[in-house]
Amino acid sequence: MNWPNRLSILRVLCVPVLVLLLSLSAPWCRWAAVALFAVASLTDFLDGYLARKKQWITVFGKFIDPVADKLLVLSTLIMLISLQLIPAWTGILILTRELSVDGLRLVAISRGCVIAAGPLGKLKTVSQMIMILLLLILRIPLFSFPAGIILGIWVCLITLWSGCDYFIRNLNLLK
Repeated sequence: MNWPNRLSILRVLCVPVLVLLLSLSAPWCRWAAVALFAVASLTDFLDGYLARKKQWITVFGKFIDPVADKLLVLSTLIMLISLQLIPAWTGILILTRELSVDGLRLVAISRGCVIAAGPLGKLKTVSQMIMILLLLILRIPLFSFPAGIILGIWVCLITLWSGCDYFIRNLNLLK
């Protein structure tokens, strides 16, 4: 197993610890969750960099990297909804996009294809991670301050746009 795949698996293993930290009310848990989410997010960039630079791109890596990203982002979003830092509709919009694209990936796999993350999908993930990190640090509801409104709208738009892009680029799989 190469290093990019190990980093993706590490990101998956961070998820239950992050959920636990966000479930506890001690102040140190909040900051530990911020640090863990930041480190886990950085592993996403590092695994992609290593995979491309060292030519360590694998079929497993194309699968586990987006799965690890989704687990990290979606579990944290659910916790942010429970902490009332993000409206449920925003989480549902993001969850719907993620599950729809995953469904498309399953159809592709059944036809012998692997759909790797595209540029818009990567931008979407970075945008979501920045939004989540900001909310974890500030602990202010997303749409209650001007920068949060702009960031929230951006994340919703790029999430929808990137989802539509995956389906448009892969319409042939649905025929």
